[in-house]
Amino acid sequence: MGPLRLVILDVFILAFHPRTSRLCELGNGSQPREVAYNTTIAISASTQDQSSTSVVNSTGAIMARGEEPLLQRTGSQQGSQDGIEEEDALLTGQRSTRQNGAHQYAKSRWREIGLFAWSLIATVAVIILAVLYQHKQAEHPQQQDGKSGLPGGKRNLIFMVSDGMGPTSLALTREWRQYTEQLPYDDTLLLDEHLIGQSRTRSSSSLVTDSAAGATAFSCGQKSYNGAISILPDHTPCGSVMEAAKRMGYTTGLVVTTRLTDATPAVFASHVRRREMEDEIATQMVGVDHPLGRMVDLMFGGGRCHFLPNGTDGSCRADDRDVIKEATGEGWNYIDSREDFDNLGSSAELPLMGLFAGGDVPYEIDRRFQDAQYPSLAESARSALEILSAATKDTEQGFFVMIEGSRIDHAGHGNDPAAQVHEVLAYDRTMAAVLDFINDSTVPTLMVSTSDHETGGLAAARQLHTEYPEYNWYPGVLANASHSAEWAAHEWHEYLRSKHEAGVSELLHTETVAAKAFLTSLVRKSLGIEDASDDEMDGLMDNPDIAAYVFADMISRRAQTGWSTHGHSGADVNIYTSDKKMAKALVGNHENTEVGDFLRTYLSADDEVEAVTKELREHMSSLPTEQLEAWMGSVPNESERLDGQDHLNRYHGDHRKRYARCDACSL
Repeated sequence: MGPLRLVILDVFILAFHPRTSRLCELGNGSQPREVAYNTTIAISASTQDQSSTSVVNSTGAIMARGEEPLLQRTGSQQGSQDGIEEEDALLTGQRSTRQNGAHQYAKSRWREIGLFAWSLIATVAVIILAVLYQHKQAEHPQQQDGKSGLPGGKRNLIFMVSDGMGPTSLALTREWRQYTEQLPYDDTLLLDEHLIGQSRTRSSSSLVTDSAAGATAFSCGQKSYNGAISILPDHTPCGSVMEAAKRMGYTTGLVVTTRLTDATPAVFASHVRRREMEDEIATQMVGVDHPLGRMVDLMFGGGRCHFLPNGTDGSCRADDRDVIKEATGEGWNYIDSREDFDNLGSSAELPLMGLFAGGDVPYEIDRRFQDAQYPSLAESARSALEILSAATKDTEQGFFVMIEGSRIDHAGHGNDPAAQVHEVLAYDRTMAAVLDFINDSTVPTLMVSTSDHETGGLAAARQLHTEYPEYNWYPGVLANASHSAEWAAHEWHEYLRSKHEAGVSELLHTETVAAKAFLTSLVRKSLGIEDASDDEMDGLMDNPDIAAYVFADMISRRAQTGWSTHGHSGADVNIYTSDKKMAKALVGNHENTEVGDFLRTYLSADDEVEAVTKELREHMSSLPTEQLEAWMGSVPNESERLDGQDHLNRYHGDHRKRYARCDACSL
C-alpha cells in the first residue's frame, strides 16, 4: 500500500473512529448508546462502595481491593457518564453541563453531524491533493521508486574520491583557512556541511589498504588484495560499476589530477593483477586492449608519458606503442594543452581524452602559479559535467563520472602539510562546483564522496622535546609557504644538475658557499622559513636526494604537525553526499565495499555488474597463458607483497635510499 493510500485511510479512520466522532447507535427512540472501543477504567466514586476494602475473585478467595487485577475492576455508572461528558467537552471546547434528556441528545446529534461533515470535507481535500501529486509525478521523472527510495528513470551519479584524506586533514585545512582568511573559529568547510558517515578501509590482505584495493572496493563492491586493479583475491577479474553503467547506456567519465593510469581511475576501466602495470592500463582505458571495448567516454588528467611510444620525448612506456595514435584511430578526440581545454565548450564531441601533464598535475600550491598551463580540478570537473550533461540531453540514460582529488594522497606520502591543506581546499572548491551543477540540473543527480584511505597518519600536534608537551600547532607556518616541498626539491636538484653540466664534478669550497646561498634563499622564498639551521642546510647539501622529505619536515616541525608514516594508515575516512535522504544507506559507519554496493544500487546496475563479471571471466578462461598475462599480468609470487612492491626488505631499502647520493644530480 502506497503512502498516499495510507494517508487517505488514516483520514477515514479519524472520521469514523467511535472515540473521535462519538457516532451513536439508536434503539427504538431510546437514548444514544456509545460504541465501545476499549475498556474505560474508572475508580468507583459511589458512596456505597466507600467502605468496601475487599473483593471476591473468580475462585471465591477474598483479596484486597488494591490487589484486584486492573482490568477486572469495575467503574461506577456515574464515573463512566462523567468521562463521556468530559470527552464531549474536550471535543467541542464547551463546558460540560452534564445535562440529561432530549435537549442534551439534540446538541450531541448536531455536534456529530458537524464532525462528520468536517471529516468528509477533509477526506475529499486529501483525495484531490493526492490526484494532483500523482499527476505531477507523472509529468516529472524525478520521482522515487517505492522499493529503494532512489530516483526512478533518468539520473546522474557523481562519485568523488578524496584520495588519502582523513578526518585530521579536514581539521588542519579548516583551521589553516580560518587563520589565513581571518575567519571566525566556527567557520567550516563546505565538506563539513555534507558529512553523513565514515568508511572502514582495510583490504583483504592487510589492515592498511593501498589505493588499488581501496578503489576496487568502490568499483566492484568487493575486498581485494593490495595492488589489485579490479581483480579479486583469486586473481580473477570483477566487473566494475562503470563498465556496467556503460553497457546500460550511461555516458561515463574520469577526472583526476594524478596520472589517469594511477590506481583509483584505473579500477573503473581496466583489470590488472599489479597496479604498476600502467602501460597495460593505458591501452585498456582507451578500449584498445579491453575485452569489452571502450568503457570511458571522457578522461581528464595527467599521465601522458604512458600513452607515448618509448624513445619519444616525454615517454615512460617500456614499448614503442603510440597509444594516443591508436586511440584517435578508434575515434577519440585528444587535447593536451590549456588552450585546447579552454576552447572545448559544452558541445565537445565524445569520446574525449585530455592529458595535461606528462606525470601528475602539479600540487595546487604550485599549480596556481602555472594556471596558464594546467586547469584546476574544479575547472576540469566543471567542464566535464557540462560536456557530459550536453551529451546526455536527449538520451534515455544519464551519466556516471568519478572525480578524484588525487594529490591529497601524495602530500600525505611526502608529509607536506602546506601542500596538503591546499589540496584539500581545492577539493572543497571542486565539491562546490559539483553542487552548483546539481542545483541547476533538471535531471536527478546525486553526489557521493569518500576517501579510499588516510595517508601519512597526520596529527594536528607534535611533541618536539621531552618536556611537558605543548597543546598547540601553528597554521601560520603553512601560510608562509608559497610552494610545496616537492617543488623546492626540484629546484635544488636543477641547481645541482646545472653545476654538473658546467663541468663541476664535486662541489669545492667556492661552489659550496654559492650552493648554500642558493639553498638558503630557496628555503626562505619557497617555504617561508627564515631560521633554517646549519644542521638542516648541511643535511640538504650532503643528501640532496632526500631534499623533498627534509623540506617537508622543516615545515612540519615548525608548524608542530605530526606524521606517523610516509605510507597509508588504517584510519576510518569520511563519507559525504549532496542528498542525505537519497544516500541514507550510507549514514553511519560502513565497510568501503558498502560504498561500492550503493553506487551499483543507485544506477540499478547490480545485474549488469554480474553480467560483466561473467563475460570477463569467460574471456579469461578462453585465453592461453601468454595472452592472459599480457592482459592482466602474472599472478604475484608468494615471496612478493600483494601490492606490487617487493617484500618487506623494500621498506628498509627506501630508508637506506634516503641516505644515498643523488643519482639524478650526478654528484
